[in-house]
Amino acid sequence: MYAFNYQRASDAQGAVKTLAGDTDAKFLGGGQSLLAAMKLRLAQPSTLVDVTRIPELKAIEVNGKVVKVGAAVCHADVAGNAQIQNALPALADLAGKIGDRQVRALGTLGGSLANDDPAADYPAAVLALNATVVTDRRRIAADDFFRGMYETALEPDELIVAVEFQVPERAAYEKFPNPASHFALTGVFVAKYADAAAGGPVRVAVTGAGASVFRASALEDALKTNFAPEAARAVTMPADDLNTDLHASAAYRAHLIPVLAARAVTRANG
Repeated sequence: MYAFNYQRASDAQGAVKTLAGDTDAKFLGGGQSLLAAMKLRLAQPSTLVDVTRIPELKAIEVNGKVVKVGAAVCHADVAGNAQIQNALPALADLAGKIGDRQVRALGTLGGSLANDDPAADYPAAVLALNATVVTDRRRIAADDFFRGMYETALEPDELIVAVEFQVPERAAYEKFPNPASHFALTGVFVAKYADAAAGGPVRVAVTGAGASVFRASALEDALKTNFAPEAARAVTMPADDLNTDLHASAAYRAHLIPVLAARAVTRANG
């Protein structure tokens, strides 16, 4: 690992100011991806600006049909928060399936989204739950946030402050995990909304299968007509743009998507 400076930010403005003045500086959340890259000498930031102690970024609020989670809230706290469990249990369930106990204790919501790993779990929740990513300077709709492999709409010095999730009528997440890392070989988040204005009536997001998270329009169309597992299983997903690697072929991932969607619908329907 290369030498670097470390700063602990007390507020979002100070953290952003540091990065604006140093193009080689990076925000540090849980460090689950960045520190690993630094150890492998794949990243060489001049300064790490720790944002995990900023009070604004640690808050959790539930207000009507919106669940707002601070960017520095770790996965374990999302999974164990009583308000989230009550208002949006699918999100708490997803957070409890990320990595292992050590990863969940350190990894953060904002860090996961800013990194946009193709196999990360949170992007599926953000996209399916029609979330808004709130930064230090603007609000970004979920459909506009994810741009491609490890690529988002964020500017280099832009800091995620919180994420606002729209509470659906029902929702669930299912994934086929890598047995070692627990990343999603394929994961599917299904959300049904009573109010179409919230972004529905049905949103289905797929992670782990492509270069980045994406919405499965064929599944959404099928489930709009019949929100039932058999409707999801009847959908055939094309394998054209899906990933093939040592863990699974594109064809296998295409097969998994409707299977996992059907399981998610079954859970969502209770």
